[in-house]
Amino acid sequence: MSRAGSGSVRGWLCLSAVVVLLALVFSKQVYLMSLSTFFMFFLIERFHLSLESAQLHLFAFLGAAAAGTFAGGPIGDRFGRKYVIWGSILGVLPFTLILPYASLFWTGVLSVIIGLVLASAFSAILVYAKELLPGRVGFVADLFFGFAFGIAGIAAAVLGKFADWYGLEAVFRACAFLPALGLLAVFLPDHKTKTTKP
Repeated sequence: MSRAGSGSVRGWLCLSAVVVLLALVFSKQVYLMSLSTFFMFFLIERFHLSLESAQLHLFAFLGAAAAGTFAGGPIGDRFGRKYVIWGSILGVLPFTLILPYASLFWTGVLSVIIGLVLASAFSAILVYAKELLPGRVGFVADLFFGFAFGIAGIAAAVLGKFADWYGLEAVFRACAFLPALGLLAVFLPDHKTKTTKP
């Protein structure tokens, strides 16, 4: 194959990988937005919690999500970013499917697990994209951060309208299937990065 032909193939592979990564960011951001926006009201409506108790559950979820964001990078360095992307998004699918039907205790436990695991995807996705497009760090950062924040804002508005029409439980039942988009990670190319050991 000619150099031009191989460059064209690599270009299409990179483009398809970026599209897959954006789809994964979409699934992650929309689901996390559904929880961070409506979780407290869901708990009050379904379990008749006080405002203070619902806020504590939300705090636990957000704390787990923050911890997951920090953990995603080191875990990706150790085991490979593709595996972190795959596991952190598709891996929460059983938990998101169970959450709308769980008891109060298990709803709290599941929300913490989901926040911790799902939030770990973003740092792995961002570094994977930067390795995929070396020399375009600014472009990658702008694209993924802009898309993540933009889609989160749109999702909040759309899900709010959906909740008005069908109720809060319907929001969580519908969003529960979003992590299934993690199956798209199978289309991400394998690439190894050189690491230096101290």
